[in-house]
Amino acid sequence: MADTAQRERPSFGRLAVASGVGSSLELYDFLIYGTASALVFGRLFFPQSEPWTGTLLAFSTFAVGFLLRPIGSIIFGHFGDRIGRRRMLVISLSLMGVSTALMGLLPTYAAVGLAAPLLLLALRMVHGLSVGGEAAGATLLAVEHAPEGRRGLYGSLVTIGSPLGSFLANGAFALVLLLPDAELYDWGWRIPFLAGITVVLVGLYARRNIAETPEFERVATAKRTERAPLVTVLREHKRLVLLTAGVNLGFNAFIFIVVAFLLSYGSQVVGLNRSTLLYGTMAGSVVQAVGILFFCHLTDRIGRKPVLIAGAIFCTLWGFPLFALVDSASPALAVLGIMLAFGGSAAIFGPMLAYFAELFGPELRYTGVGFGYQIGAVLGGGLSPLIANTLVTAAGGGSWLVATYMSVAGLISLLCLLGLPETVRR
Repeated sequence: MADTAQRERPSFGRLAVASGVGSSLELYDFLIYGTASALVFGRLFFPQSEPWTGTLLAFSTFAVGFLLRPIGSIIFGHFGDRIGRRRMLVISLSLMGVSTALMGLLPTYAAVGLAAPLLLLALRMVHGLSVGGEAAGATLLAVEHAPEGRRGLYGSLVTIGSPLGSFLANGAFALVLLLPDAELYDWGWRIPFLAGITVVLVGLYARRNIAETPEFERVATAKRTERAPLVTVLREHKRLVLLTAGVNLGFNAFIFIVVAFLLSYGSQVVGLNRSTLLYGTMAGSVVQAVGILFFCHLTDRIGRKPVLIAGAIFCTLWGFPLFALVDSASPALAVLGIMLAFGGSAAIFGPMLAYFAELFGPELRYTGVGFGYQIGAVLGGGLSPLIANTLVTAAGGGSWLVATYMSVAGLISLLCLLGLPETVRR
């Protein structure tokens, strides 16, 4: 009787918390680090550099976290495809939360010298490994529990966590930016990192007793689990991995320029108030959350590819209007550009993970989805703030090269989508 109860499908609300909290924490952690990189880490951990160079070095440690993501996806995907989704998700969430909280306790360069950036780098590596197992696992938890014909909507439970995490991260920094600069650089920057532990506790509670997914149970019962999932994925589905990586590359390049790079560019180059940019990102996060629900529901009705392709076209085209609005130095126009960037990109981001899950069989799904998705995240999101900083320097402070980079990345997403099949009625 207990076994039967455990295998009952969790409620929509329970799945929303269990799946969405992890992605909320993932983006919360990465955005408070990205925000801190743009605003304070250059001064606190790389003080011997010029301000812009210090920001560049801080973004370099930001990129290192992304570089560890594919390795994390291999490790978590291997065990997620062999022993189950739920246990891996508990481990990944715990590691993310602990590494984030420890960042808030780090001594600065003024206190311990070179050890400070090295410790920061080590925690970024642990965090990157744990994030590598989160997105795919949370997606499978939601999608493999979904009723027939509602995988797109259930997949939104994961992706909608990202704008919620973005809202919380920027809200946290908007509050600490109200502090005088002396207090902000002394202790205020630590608060958002330490506050992340509350999200961990909520997530662990939600995932504690949730049932394993029915699809994995069928694979395990039939003894169809793979001994080496990554080997099989690369041997039989290399093309799928490359194309899914390309889809995510364009989106990640676009969104991390919006959420991370624009904070430093808008404040240091254009001269906009830092709080204005944070409030714009918070408003954009709300718009993106609504957009994700709408677009994911739409994919259940008309198919995944039309919606995803529309989102890729938007990411290809919006870079130039976005920077024109930001470069105007008008707070209202800059906020409008950021909000539209978030809303339009929801069309590709919202359905992406559910679509990827449908491309792979359940015995390889954790590894296939995770590896392709994280490779795209590395090449897109992990490197985009660093590349954008370099391009601005090369253009003498101008933004046209960054906008061109966003367009090229969006075009990669579009071309990769055209090479993938529709899945909604397969």
